[in-house]
Amino acid sequence: MKLSVVIPVMNEAENIRPLFDALSEALGGIEHEIVLVDDGSSDSTVSEITRLAPPHSKLIVLNKNYGQTTAMAAGIDEAHGEFIATMDGDLQNDPADIPMMIRHLEEKGLDVVAGRRAGRQDGMFMRKIPSKIANALIRNLTNVHIRDYGCTLKVFRKEVAKNLGLYGELHRFIPVLVQLYGAKMEEVDVRHHARRFGQSKYGIGRTLRVMSDLLFMVFFQKWGQKPMHLFGTLGFLTLFAGFGIDLYLLAVKILGQEIGGRPLLTLGVIMTFIGIQLITTGFIAEFIMRTYYESQNKKPYIIKQIVDKD
Repeated sequence: MKLSVVIPVMNEAENIRPLFDALSEALGGIEHEIVLVDDGSSDSTVSEITRLAPPHSKLIVLNKNYGQTTAMAAGIDEAHGEFIATMDGDLQNDPADIPMMIRHLEEKGLDVVAGRRAGRQDGMFMRKIPSKIANALIRNLTNVHIRDYGCTLKVFRKEVAKNLGLYGELHRFIPVLVQLYGAKMEEVDVRHHARRFGQSKYGIGRTLRVMSDLLFMVFFQKWGQKPMHLFGTLGFLTLFAGFGIDLYLLAVKILGQEIGGRPLLTLGVIMTFIGIQLITTGFIAEFIMRTYYESQNKKPYIIKQIVDKD
């Protein structure tokens, strides 16, 4: 199987027929399968897929709404193609871009090609401006320099897609996960269409979730395998500062001055305890990290190739 197209859908009944038509027209010359994941639809999406699905299609119906990341991970787990493409089910992404993206990936020897929505057909204030701000923030904090983190249309080599570790709502941070994997990635312009049917599932309310996920991704990217380096460094700096304040106040006390009512005493004691707590948190995080790898026989590295001439 050359290609698997993974498409999470939720309440997209009206888009199913045009989606299958567009996929058939775009991928007619490529051996492919279509993997649709219904993420808790409450309309007739499942029955429409069952009625209209072409050969070499697979429908995965989740028992409730888990979110786009989980639905995407479920589809990737069931995909068998040499390449795995992901796209939205609302036809804002254009399947006609997928063959171009596969050629670009093969010609450049890449592992991932990410879409960049050219002429994006979304609202300015509710979608475009928040997206631009979020993209700039993610780019600067993670040092992964692509322009469009929110475009679902991507093409992966199978081994990369299946080892990304998609959890929670991390689909927005797939480029960061790709960098952590050590894969080679480039961004290309793709078409973007206005939504014809249904309503968008995203709005300004997701901003706080994106910020929370971003904090986690920055932590995971920099200290995921060495949490003690973060907590230990902060802990010792805070502990030494607290000790310094406490020693200074002890010297002042020995000289006969009253220190009981000084705010500095409270600060010194608090900083001492915070330093101890941060160091202890570092130890716990290290134990959790080691348990994660050792209990599942995971390795903290990925081997790309072994050349053995013996």
